[in-house]
Amino acid sequence: MTTLLQASDLTRKYGDSIAVDAVSFELEEHTATALIGPNGAGKTTTLSMLAGLVSPSQGAIRFSDNEKKDIRSIIGFLPQYPKFFPWLSALEFTEMAARLSGVDTRQAIRDAKNTLEFVGLGDAMNKKTGTFSGGMKQRLGLAQAIVHKPKLLLLDEPVSALDPVGRRQVMDLLKELQQETTILYSTHILNDAEEMTDQLLFLRQGKLVEQGSLNEVRARYAEPRIIIEFESLQELQRFTKATEWKVTSKGLIASIDVQTEGVDISSILSVLCTGLFMVRKVERQTASLEEIFMKVAVI
Repeated sequence: MTTLLQASDLTRKYGDSIAVDAVSFELEEHTATALIGPNGAGKTTTLSMLAGLVSPSQGAIRFSDNEKKDIRSIIGFLPQYPKFFPWLSALEFTEMAARLSGVDTRQAIRDAKNTLEFVGLGDAMNKKTGTFSGGMKQRLGLAQAIVHKPKLLLLDEPVSALDPVGRRQVMDLLKELQQETTILYSTHILNDAEEMTDQLLFLRQGKLVEQGSLNEVRARYAEPRIIIEFESLQELQRFTKATEWKVTSKGLIASIDVQTEGVDISSILSVLCTGLFMVRKVERQTASLEEIFMKVAVI
């Protein structure tokens, strides 16, 4: 993969307060990265620095493209609470956003129409934005962020204000957009991060405290426990009686703490593969993203 952006020791101070403290990470092209952390962790400040809205107190932001381009042509940004001119139509507003990002007038009109169709506002493009519902405004905010086809799309809590149907539709749009652009989004909805992410960045009090792919992060916080699902309660009881290991059971599920029992998964599989027990599934217990979040991002 090609690296699109490098953030090195990114820091932002407000007087004696440090909002973001020496954060470093890379974004690869055509990937989705979730920025996770509690309120006040520095997510919005980090996105604002990348978008050029706030200057870093120290540190550097480097794009792979070394040409001196207007940052507005490279980046699309959707704030958590987008604001609109209520007297403008959706088409007028999106066209204006395209022109401000360097698209010429004729192309801006075409791109605005196509983008509004893409985000599901084709039938409402000539309506005033002041009449829009919250969900429609969120879609319009996404339209203005992508109308100029940016290389990097920055989204601050893009689905937090939407109902479940709206969230599902916007997440589907973002998955489609990932084929053409790189996405960095902040979120506190952990199910969304599990569904659409190539990299996780955990912030706590302005510091980057954990990062990696979902599988990598889960592996680091995996519980030392093997879960076995049996075909019947009788099979589970037979297994419990046949082994000296301490087995915890619930329903048809048995679990063994391999660390406490001094056993590895291969030994457990050897017993199960004798053919004496009817088993549906054997797996190593993994920590949920919510459990990892509570461990690393919440004090």
